[in-house]
Amino acid sequence: MASAVQLDGFDRKILALLQEDARLTNNDLSARIHLSPSQCSRRRQRLEEEGLIRGYRAELDREQLGFPLVSMVSVTLATHSPDNARRFAELLARLPEVQEAHALTGEMDYILKIVTPDLKSLSEFVSGTLLPHDSVQHVKTAIVLQTLKESLSLPIG
Repeated sequence: MASAVQLDGFDRKILALLQEDARLTNNDLSARIHLSPSQCSRRRQRLEEEGLIRGYRAELDREQLGFPLVSMVSVTLATHSPDNARRFAELLARLPEVQEAHALTGEMDYILKIVTPDLKSLSEFVSGTLLPHDSVQHVKTAIVLQTLKESLSLPIG
């Protein structure tokens, strides 16, 4: 497990504010945390260089862009060899429908968060892409009825 980087209160405030709005300028940060814009710039650059800030993205509205259906798909691999796991990971890397993929302990090997335009597309994705892949033994799909919370924000504090 990676050790946590030492952050002071200003670093934490910068991270928390940028998590809320990545478009904030150094002048904006300066006004909110009471540090000079140049100090904010140096701190932000250090946080980027140390990999704490991995990038900046626009948050898109998936429903307006034609992906209203969210599904959680559990996958069990055919074998548990490193080569099979690698092939499955390579498959997932090529699939834009897969928003998240997590290796798990317990009965299933992976859980995937999938977005598709409709049930037909989901069925085609599962039956035509996941199940035929030689690394996959079993797939179980659950359709999300309602999302109660969805966040990429970390509890910076």
